Amino acid sequence: MQNGLAWALVASDSALSPATDPRASDAVRAARLYYFQDLTMAAIGRELGVSRSTVSRLITFARDSGLVEIKISTALGQGPSLERAFADRYGVRAHVVPVPEAVSDVDRLDRVAMFAGRLLTTFVTSDMVVGIAWGTTVSAVSRHVAPKRTHNTHVVQLNGAANTRTTGVSYATDIVRTIGDAYGAVAQGFPVPALFDYPETRRLLWRERSIRRVLDLRDRMDLALFGIGVHGGAVPSHVYSAGYLEKSDLAELDRDGVVGDIATVFFRSDGSYDRIALNDRASGPTLDALKSVPRRLCVVAGEDKLRALHAALTGGLITDLVIDDLSAATLLARST
Repeated sequence: MQNGLAWALVASDSALSPATDPRASDAVRAARLYYFQDLTMAAIGRELGVSRSTVSRLITFARDSGLVEIKISTALGQGPSLERAFADRYGVRAHVVPVPEAVSDVDRLDRVAMFAGRLLTTFVTSDMVVGIAWGTTVSAVSRHVAPKRTHNTHVVQLNGAANTRTTGVSYATDIVRTIGDAYGAVAQGFPVPALFDYPETRRLLWRERSIRRVLDLRDRMDLALFGIGVHGGAVPSHVYSAGYLEKSDLAELDRDGVVGDIATVFFRSDGSYDRIALNDRASGPTLDALKSVPRRLCVVAGEDKLRALHAALTGGLITDLVIDDLSAATLLARST
């Protein structure tokens, strides 16, 4: 991003493509690295194997030819064949982020989160309700959200964050408030447990007017932002690493064949989520309710989450996906 603008990459009206101009693909890749990931021209040159001056010419060409505009399209983006494959196989709009294979898992997440933060800004408009599922990935995204002034926009926390060890208020509220402040939006927390001890407690609390107000706002979501939670992995999912699940809960999830969660609501490897006992105690929206949200933006980095991601895609839980190129290629190869 330059000068406060959220840039994006599109084909120009002249139908410029690698077939008509061999510079097109390299220009788009250079522009993505420059505008979405804040890499210097020297760093981009090292990644592309060209000189700094060549990178400068590529970026200038991308601007002058209309490849760079203030909207999103991935027609000529990094990994176009991967993005088309996701559309064909899963019916989702994928945004594949180029990340060198040698980077650490933490750096991979940060690069993907930076792209997702800039992309999110292009999706958010005035008079919108944006739902936020807290977690390690979304926390990283919140640090890279590009500011944009909106009006009558609300950002609402999708699931509670309290457990037996902490209220979770500061962690979840910081994420929601950071994103809300970026858009001049009203930020609404959700001060309830992530998982209730008893299903009947949730049913009773959901009748309270103060809680009903948050639930009604959540039900009006136009856009949901979330990651995929999984047990284990190089960058642990917060719900599994911060004491939200007891050993008995993990054993129960294993018996139910659970592979992941969205907003602490769990699903199986085939994308199903019915008759999972823990979901009766979850404060996040039901996955049926989530599927009714017009735009559902999922952000994933790293191979540890691919089994769960495949399940979520199979279950129709995602409309838009941001993912690193290595993980994207691996998932598609595994699911062939």
